Amino acid sequence: MPLGQRAGDKSESRYCGMEVLDFPAGEELPAVLSQSLSSAFDFLLAPLVDPGYRPAPGAVLPVAASDLVLSPSQWSSHIVGKISEWIDLDSEDEQLRLDSEVTLKQEIAWASHLSLQACVLPPPKRSSCANYARVVNHILQGLTNMQLWLRIPLEKSEPMDEEHDEAKNNSNMTVTVDSWVWWNSFRLLCEHSSQLCVALDVLSTLPSMNSLGRWFGEPVRAAILQTNAFLTNSRGYPCLSKRHQMLLTGFFNHSVQVIISGRSNHNISQVGLLSGDENHTEDTSVRHALGPYLEYIAYIYQRMDPLPEQERFEINYRDFLQSPLQPLMDNLEAQTYETFEKDTVKYSQYQRAIAKALVDRVSDDEVSTIKTVLMVVGAGRGPLVRASLQAAEETGRKLKVYAVEKNPNAVITLHSLIKLEGWESLVTIISSDMRCWDAPEKADILVSELLGSFGDNELSPECLDGAQRFLKPDGISIPSSYTSFIEPITASKLHNDIKAHKDIAHFETAYVVKLHRVARLAPTQKVFTFDHPNTSSNPSNQRYTKLQFEIPEDTGSCLVHGFAGYFDAVLYKDVHLGIEPNTATPNMFSWFPIFFPLRKPIHVPSKSPIEVHFWRCCGSTKVWYEWAVTAPSPSPIHNSNGRSYWVGL
Repeated sequence: MPLGQRAGDKSESRYCGMEVLDFPAGEELPAVLSQSLSSAFDFLLAPLVDPGYRPAPGAVLPVAASDLVLSPSQWSSHIVGKISEWIDLDSEDEQLRLDSEVTLKQEIAWASHLSLQACVLPPPKRSSCANYARVVNHILQGLTNMQLWLRIPLEKSEPMDEEHDEAKNNSNMTVTVDSWVWWNSFRLLCEHSSQLCVALDVLSTLPSMNSLGRWFGEPVRAAILQTNAFLTNSRGYPCLSKRHQMLLTGFFNHSVQVIISGRSNHNISQVGLLSGDENHTEDTSVRHALGPYLEYIAYIYQRMDPLPEQERFEINYRDFLQSPLQPLMDNLEAQTYETFEKDTVKYSQYQRAIAKALVDRVSDDEVSTIKTVLMVVGAGRGPLVRASLQAAEETGRKLKVYAVEKNPNAVITLHSLIKLEGWESLVTIISSDMRCWDAPEKADILVSELLGSFGDNELSPECLDGAQRFLKPDGISIPSSYTSFIEPITASKLHNDIKAHKDIAHFETAYVVKLHRVARLAPTQKVFTFDHPNTSSNPSNQRYTKLQFEIPEDTGSCLVHGFAGYFDAVLYKDVHLGIEPNTATPNMFSWFPIFFPLRKPIHVPSKSPIEVHFWRCCGSTKVWYEWAVTAPSPSPIHNSNGRSYWVGL
């Protein structure tokens, strides 16, 4: 049963599991599962094999239960396998190491036989885990549908096992080990396998929020929440610290499901669902020792704000790689126009900007005598024409509109719109590429909607430079300027999706993506700015910039899979629109961020800056970007000479 019906959320974070601590032999497993499901848990994290087992010639694997005690759908839907915790593939003891390898392969084979969706691997017992990773990598190459979740404690902890004494002997300082480093080492040794994921053990103490934030870009499937991480409220019920609550909410937002683990530390005779206030309960009889913890998790989940309507609309696009539009080479389809035209926020911003420009252009004393010439270049099916005429009506200004559009199919719709609205005397439709048209008169205001996710990536500079000759010397361009921004991100899913193509070209393409499971590692910085009209003595649209990003010190080391790109545009004076996270226009959905991947992810040690270079290159028939990292380690220059990705002129 889901934690609750949070409007719009259909992710796996609605489901909550329980870790079985004792080995459930024979008929115990069906009984434990039945009790847990009746107590509102959704699945079990359960041992598959007797923890006392060691391989021996002719020995039969002592499994928890025959495959017949549960139905195939119960095995696959309600059981996550827990691999034996004694397994140590990097032990100095050769026999233990060999027994561990045999047993790990046997247990995974048994889990595959049961058609389990996932198994949880025990955490590395030391920071050097090359042999463990090697064996897991062998197994991953033979798996088809099952995932392996590596269990990692969510902490910056003392070194493991024998490394603890060695570290203390070598230093008088307190030595800590960042568990993210263990995961990163393991994942790199396994070649970023898409079937290798993470199960995080959430303990009573947490690292800094910046350190925790790294995990949102990793393939975390489950947060194993220990009962000893819970506090006790004034009525004796379990609750979590504010930091734990924030972390849990972050996990829910990133489709991570919770597994409750441990013995009950709260002896409560009566417990009920929490509602409204975490201290308020409606009494019902106890059904499960961990029930109070589940109910508190449900309370946190249900207290979250419902997903906004825009997020629900975009949910199917999350982390889905889309190639950017080729607006000059290709004519957009009706469905694409229709999607963009539904963005009422964008057009209301344009209308505000046009209204302000009209008022500045024509004083109240001149409204009856002056008619403003406005050109919509790239008119599409007419939403900017409508916004312009509504702005004129709102301000009482007279308007003469030229609607210039190169797509002959959109021009048909434009003619229908003009006739339907009775705008024949106000609007002249021009079926032409704006760069080729000779205007019969100069415009007071030039309006365009040519922006891409990175501002200039749909060739707005080239188009508006070509149309600039229509504008009077003192004319107004809407937009008047736009700036691109980037930030380094961890995006494990996007990296694996691109890697699946098995070529360099896909790693040298910029994608439009509704970013979701990503970790944003540093604040955004400006990349390129374009102003219109362009009065520069050097009108070239080629650009180059070098940026240095400082990762917050308490983050620790991290892995950069690429750069997220955004834009912010000044339409006119104080009217802007954009998707840069700090200034993003609320409830606008016409643009998703752009993602510039790296062919090989860059490991950034703690306190090391990231130095990145971006070029905007212009040729006679195309425009393209090139990008490269030079610190902390150099990458190749991506997309050299536009060999993989370009926008056609």
